[in-house]
Amino acid sequence: MAWYACGLGISRIGAGRYDQRMTASHTNTGSHTLGIRRAAERGHANHGWLESRHTFSFADYYDPAQMGFRSLRVINDDRVAPGGGFPTHPHRDMEIFSYVLEGSLAHQDSMGNQRVLKPGEIQLMRAGTGVFHSEFNPSKTKPARFLQIWITAAERGLEPAYTEWTPPATLTAKTVVISPDGRDGSARIAQDASVYLLRCETAETIRHNLTNGRGIWLHVIRGAATLAGIELLPGDAASIEEAGLLEIQSGSDGLEALMFDLA
Repeated sequence: MAWYACGLGISRIGAGRYDQRMTASHTNTGSHTLGIRRAAERGHANHGWLESRHTFSFADYYDPAQMGFRSLRVINDDRVAPGGGFPTHPHRDMEIFSYVLEGSLAHQDSMGNQRVLKPGEIQLMRAGTGVFHSEFNPSKTKPARFLQIWITAAERGLEPAYTEWTPPATLTAKTVVISPDGRDGSARIAQDASVYLLRCETAETIRHNLTNGRGIWLHVIRGAATLAGIELLPGDAASIEEAGLLEIQSGSDGLEALMFDLA
C-alpha cells in the first residue's frame, strides 16, 4: 500500500490499478443493470472551513464496498469557506483534477504553476513521481465549490505534469474534457479514461456508445437525468458495464453532469 496526503490527514490508497466494479446498489431495468449511488448515501465531513461529500472512501470515511469504480478512485464534492483551503501537501501516481462549480479556486504546485480557476474550468495534475500542491478559496467573502476527482494512473513513476481545460464559447450537450489522446482540445490524462461534461438547459436526449470491456460512471451535478428509466438527482450517480448505446434524458430544467468512460 501507498499513502497519499489528502489535506485532512492521511488516506490509505493502493498504488496499483483499481478494478472496483458495481460498488453501488444494483437495479435491473430489463435492458441494463445499473449500479446506483444516491447522494444521501455518500460520506460526509464538516471541518468548518470545508464541507465535503465523498462518493468513495476517503480520509476518515471508509466503506469497503465503496472503494472506487475501475480507475476512478475519488469524487469529492467540496465546499470551501471564504479564505479556507488545503495547505501544501504531497501526492504521487494519481491523475487529479478539479472542476470548479462556484466561486474560484487558487492552485499552486511544486512544478511552478500558479492559477486561479473560475466556474466551468478544469485543472488536471499528474502527480507521477511526486508533487506538492495547495488549493485555496482566494475570496474573503464568497464560498467556493468544486469537484475533486482522482483517477489512478496507468503507470507508476511518470513525470509530473499540469494542464487545464477551459470551456469554449459554445458547449455541446456532450463535450469531452479529459482524454488519453487530448482530442478535441481536451486535457490529456495518463489513463485509458475519457471524461465528458454533459450540459444542457432544457430537456434533451444525450447518447453515448459504450464499447465492450468498458464501464460508465455518471455523476449528476445539477438538474436531473434519467438513465434506463432511473431518475438521478444532484449528487446521485449511476454505473453501467454493459456495452451498447446509452440514452441519457435530461430533466425539463436541464442537466450538468460528468460522465466517465473507463477501461
